[in-house]
Amino acid sequence: MTNALERVAADLARHGITEAVRELPHDVPTAAAAAEYLGCEVGAIANSLVFDADGEPLLVMTSGAHRVDTKRVAALIGADKVRRADPDFVYAATGQRIGGVAPVGHPEPVRTLVDAWLGKHEVVWAAGGRAHTVFPTTLDELVRMTGGTVVEVGD
Repeated sequence: MTNALERVAADLARHGITEAVRELPHDVPTAAAAAEYLGCEVGAIANSLVFDADGEPLLVMTSGAHRVDTKRVAALIGADKVRRADPDFVYAATGQRIGGVAPVGHPEPVRTLVDAWLGKHEVVWAAGGRAHTVFPTTLDELVRMTGGTVVEVGD
């Protein structure tokens, strides 16, 4: 199996995304660290958060300025319980480690919700499969490449 970065790059290319994944000189595992390094608002960081929704993986692409309301998300998807996934669950679902989970490049498609607030930014930045990688994208591209649903996920 190829590494996470190669899988993400291949999946982006398959979706016609031509912007290359950028390798940064150090990890940027939080939205605040990424925003500071990239010189953008924290809200323009598209956090890839994996949740356990009744035992199934759920990827929530949320603005770095938001916290995900798990009760709201559970109601939106009809789940009894939505909780943050542990590192092993995240890796099993995505093939990527927490801090660098990309919206694509997973072994199998993962059900995805995309925070409507990301549409407030012309460019948003998503992780590229490792904690020191990012790529520029848009709300529309995130929806197209993930098959996600745009919703209000938090406050």
